[in-house]
Amino acid sequence: MTVERPNDLSSVQHWQEVWAGNIRYRLPSSLIVSTRNLQRVLRAHVRPADRFLEIGCAPGKMLAWVSAALRADVSGLDYSEKGLSTARRLFEALGLSADLRCEDLRTTTFVRGSFDIVYSAGVIEHFEDPRDVVQQHLDLVKPGGTLLLTIPNYGGLYGALQQYFDRDLLSIHNLEIMAADTLSNLLPRDQCSHIRAYTSGRLSPWVLTLESRWPRIMALGVSHFLNAIALIQPVEIPFLCPMLVLEARKADQRSTRHRT
Repeated sequence: MTVERPNDLSSVQHWQEVWAGNIRYRLPSSLIVSTRNLQRVLRAHVRPADRFLEIGCAPGKMLAWVSAALRADVSGLDYSEKGLSTARRLFEALGLSADLRCEDLRTTTFVRGSFDIVYSAGVIEHFEDPRDVVQQHLDLVKPGGTLLLTIPNYGGLYGALQQYFDRDLLSIHNLEIMAADTLSNLLPRDQCSHIRAYTSGRLSPWVLTLESRWPRIMALGVSHFLNAIALIQPVEIPFLCPMLVLEARKADQRSTRHRT
């Protein structure tokens, strides 16, 4: 695998390959626990008519759900041409509208400080030092708006299991940031009026690539069995939470001046 920039742990080619396959042109199913976990987080923050930007939006499933279910005004950014092309077809099939741009976050044409919610899932952990990438997310949030980032929780049980199932895939993740305290320290505190980092979600087999070591039928069977258990799991159990969430409220200029 060729890493295109010194700070990147993954490459454009990697994501082109990830999104090379076909998807079903429908909204994501809430019967998949990983989808339900993300939906819980998003429901707590997104309101109708919010200007919502997803960074790394391919193949567009969750962005489409935010548009259809939460009725936000959605935009999406991704540097994978194949992934964004799939997202465009999905939105067209569902009769939804979105401003979708195939761009790099570092050179995006989206206007800074113009979104109520800036969200990404599984993006910032693909950088050796994600502070600059987190800052670029925050720059797109308007004053008083919300930054919402999620990453897989490979810092504990899931990381140990993924080390067994797919060490190569784990290697493109920055494991050093996968703790709540470390994650919260990625944000500039003088630009935020609220920062919170925490584990979230019910048990999820979908953050593990079981099929890398087990026969596909066996891997799918185990995954769906564990998914069924997770759907009836009554409360979150911290060591079984499959993701970490970083949320922040961007300070407005008046609150920043007051603190200084």
